[in-house]
Amino acid sequence: MSKIKKITREKITIGIIGMGRIGNVHYKNLLRMPNIEIAYICDIAAEEDWSSKYSQADKIVTDYHQVLADKRVQAVLICVPTDLHPQFTIDAALAGKNIFCEKPVGFDDDAILKAYQTVQETGVKFQVGFNRRFDKNFRRIVDHREQGDLGTAHILKITSRDPEPPSMDYVKRSGGIFMDMTIHDFDMARFITGEEVDSVFVAGGVLVDPAIGEAGDIDTALTTLRFKNGMIGLIDNSRKAVYGYDQRIELFGSAGMAHADNVLDSTTTYSGSKTVMSDKPMFFFLQRYIDAYFSELGSFFEAVQGEHDIECTFADGIYAIRLAQAAKKSLETGQPVKVAPIK
Repeated sequence: MSKIKKITREKITIGIIGMGRIGNVHYKNLLRMPNIEIAYICDIAAEEDWSSKYSQADKIVTDYHQVLADKRVQAVLICVPTDLHPQFTIDAALAGKNIFCEKPVGFDDDAILKAYQTVQETGVKFQVGFNRRFDKNFRRIVDHREQGDLGTAHILKITSRDPEPPSMDYVKRSGGIFMDMTIHDFDMARFITGEEVDSVFVAGGVLVDPAIGEAGDIDTALTTLRFKNGMIGLIDNSRKAVYGYDQRIELFGSAGMAHADNVLDSTTTYSGSKTVMSDKPMFFFLQRYIDAYFSELGSFFEAVQGEHDIECTFADGIYAIRLAQAAKKSLETGQPVKVAPIK
C-alpha cells in the first residue's frame, strides 16, 4: 500500500464547488497545504461577505461554469448534493478538470454510468471521497493482510454506529441508510479484504426513532456479506450509539487477527479501588476522521501530479452503490441478493 504523504510538492490550482459542511472541511484542510492555490469558491448561495470568510480564495462565484471555464484550474472538488454529482462530473471532465467527488457518486444509475463513461473517455483523474480508506488505523489492517500476517482471511466484522440520528430533513433526502451510511462500510469491506462481495443479506428495523420509519427508512441493520472467495463478513449499523461515534473493524484469518478499535477523546485511563475508567469514543465523524480527510486530498493531488494511481476510483464508487442497492433489495424481499456488476 502506498504511504500517505502530508503535502503535495508542486503547485496545483483548484476550485471548490459546493460549500456545505464537507466543502468547509476541505477548505480548511487545503489551507494547510502551502502548494495548493484555491482559485475559486463556488456555491449557489454565496454572499458578499464570503470574500472575507474565505479570504484565501481568489474568487467567490455562484456559477460553477465559471470555475470550469478558467484554464488555470487543474482540479475541482465537487461537494454539492448527491443528485448533482453526475452532471457536475460530466461538465468538469469535458472541461478537462481532474475531479475529486464526494460520495456517493450519484443516485440515478443512468446518470452515474454516463458520468463514468465521460471520465473514461476524457482521461481526467477522478477520485471518490471515501475518506475512511485513508484512516491510518484501518490501513494498518490492510498492511497486515498484504504482509501475510493473517494467513487466509475468513471473517470480516465492521461496526459503524452514529452517536445520534441525523435531522429528518436529511433522512428524507439521504437516499436511505444503505446509500448514506452503510455505503462507507461497503467500500471498507472491499478495501480491507481486497476481495469482491458476491451477495448480501440484510436484517433491519426501526429501533431508534419511529419518525425514521415513517420517512420510509430504517435506523438499525445487520448486513451479512458473502465474498466471491468464500469468506464472510458482517456489518452492524445503528443511527444512535449513546456513548459516541462507534467505528471498529476486525479481519480474522487462519494465521491471526487484526483489529482497529475506537479512537477515544484521550488515551488517559483512571484506575481506582472501585473502578477503572477511560474516555468515550470521539462523538462526531469530523473529529474521528479529520486526519483522513486531509490525507485523502493529499493522495488525490499526488495522483494528479502522476506520483501514483488514484487510490479510490470511480469504479470503487459504483461498486459501493451496487452493494447498497443489493442491501436495500434484500431488506425489501427478506432474501439474499446477488451484487450486480457495474454495468
